[in-house]
Amino acid sequence: MQTLLRMLYPPRCLICGGLVESDFGLCAACWRDTPFLSGLACATCGVPLPGVSDRAEHCDACLATPPPWREGTAALAYRDNGRTLVLMLKHGDRHDIAAAAAVWMAARAKPLAGPGTLVVPVPLHLRRHLRRRFNQSALLAQGIAQALDLDWCPDALRRHRHTPVLDGRGREERFRTLSDAISLDPKRGGLMRDRPVLLVDDVMTSGATLSAATEACLAAGAGDVCVCTLARVVKDT
Repeated sequence: MQTLLRMLYPPRCLICGGLVESDFGLCAACWRDTPFLSGLACATCGVPLPGVSDRAEHCDACLATPPPWREGTAALAYRDNGRTLVLMLKHGDRHDIAAAAAVWMAARAKPLAGPGTLVVPVPLHLRRHLRRRFNQSALLAQGIAQALDLDWCPDALRRHRHTPVLDGRGREERFRTLSDAISLDPKRGGLMRDRPVLLVDDVMTSGATLSAATEACLAAGAGDVCVCTLARVVKDT
């Protein structure tokens, strides 16, 4: 039966649709053109840094204004195929992308996730959730939790205030818009108390959404909070 299914539905590249050897993979050309993040990066926000170092390094922005979480990482730069994958997952109903993306993210997040870590997705407001029909961050969080054998909760946080799309808005406006928009779901009570939390989202731009979610976790009594995103916006240099 498996052989027959393979003949009828051979594995296809997630981006171009070309034949590949295994499900949820990229062909050689698309893999080459996908901006995976590796090498030295800011230990707090995951933005790439020049050079090499044998200790944790931090970007100027995080040194000037440290975010509320402890450490952060990302799997891809938000450009080229990295942007394509995010948009296909987010707006194209391509849930299959989450399976591969979660594996890439889990590899980056493994050093941040200790025993007892709870994996929590950044929430969508109910209005946006109903329109989109799913939360892409929850799909990623579930995959990461499975890959790292961790507990996860898809609705630990809620976005109780609807916020406008943040595309094109400046850093200060983003933070002002997200202020007090996310909180612990009352049904989850002491779920996070004294537990390390790994927050998961699809993209980090300014960090405003992740900051609001982190503050909600800390207000709920969470221990250390770390963050992991599929992609990280990186300024051209």
